[in-house]
Amino acid sequence: MALRLPTADGRIEEYRIRTAPLPPAAPAPFSRIAFSAAHVVADPLADADPWTATAIDWERTIAFRHHLWDLGLGVAEAMDTAQRGMGLGWREAEELIRRSLDAAKGRAGALIACGAGTDHLDPAVTHSPDAVIAAYEMQFEAIERLGGRVIMMASRALARAAKGPEDYARVYDRLLAQASQPVIVHWLGDMFDPQLAGYWGTRDLDAATATCLAVIAGHVSKVDGIKVSLLSKEREIAMRRQLPAGVRMYTGDDFNYAELIAGENGYHSDALLGIFDAIAPAAAAALGCLAAGDRDGFDTLLAPTVPLSRHIFKAPTWFYKTGIVYLAYLNGFQDHFRMIGGQESARSLVHLAELFRLADAARVLADPDLASERMRLVLALGGVR
Repeated sequence: MALRLPTADGRIEEYRIRTAPLPPAAPAPFSRIAFSAAHVVADPLADADPWTATAIDWERTIAFRHHLWDLGLGVAEAMDTAQRGMGLGWREAEELIRRSLDAAKGRAGALIACGAGTDHLDPAVTHSPDAVIAAYEMQFEAIERLGGRVIMMASRALARAAKGPEDYARVYDRLLAQASQPVIVHWLGDMFDPQLAGYWGTRDLDAATATCLAVIAGHVSKVDGIKVSLLSKEREIAMRRQLPAGVRMYTGDDFNYAELIAGENGYHSDALLGIFDAIAPAAAAALGCLAAGDRDGFDTLLAPTVPLSRHIFKAPTWFYKTGIVYLAYLNGFQDHFRMIGGQESARSLVHLAELFRLADAARVLADPDLASERMRLVLALGGVR
């Protein structure tokens, strides 16, 4: 099918799918731990205003988790990719976590970890560090009661409450000391969430890194790893060399993940990535190649996905969820392009058209005819016929 795609310079160009999709690959052992942060599927037929109510299609949402597990990937549940804090509140997140953990119980070896934060606190109020601790404790307990392992998400409330690094150290020391099993700490940069600016008590990233590393060093037995989402490979490489033995670096760098996962000089990053939601088959096949010692195969499969990921995560980065869900729509994982919070409107038609081109180049359009037809429908709604 020929499409008429808008371009950034105001033209309309004719475009046809140029590559064949990646062939299905049998799941293979990985030499890296790989989580995909997973999106939620909105219920488009619910009589609810997206800006003020959250309506979720639970069946499709859980089915997508099974898709990730089928490929051998883990699920990072109720994270920012699931629109946590941008449409998904704690009440819905807790229900999502419960349903996903229940789904994982029926699968041998299904890997899942769940986000705990402080997002049930009133954002209009500046809370004390003790209130932040209590809020984290409540969500930790809820996840652990359901049998889940915890990803300790960065807290907007803590960023607002803390007066310096010592407040971060006190909060993290308290929570990590009482965690029932090792957690994954998540350092989310302000390019993903502007309300997290100055996390760890300073805007000096070297000083912030030092504070974070000191917290981890004080609780090595309680920290499985740290996910760093700063979009800086240099900072991640430097930090992973300083981690205590046994503590993993989980890359959250959606710009440079391929080379960070591959590693260098005896160091590598494991993965906890939002982009793996969109490129799951390519990611799984590439990780299988890497485990088999086929670095060329790894690069051939994963390198073409990097320009797509950089486009999806371009500034303003916090709107990346729109591109993730758009690819799920193009690939048939949902029958509509609607999002909780009305976030389908967060990216332009030009942005979505370029996403389509890059997804084609990365060979992650599973059914080219279906993807083209759905792209055509979106273009028509935007006035391009």
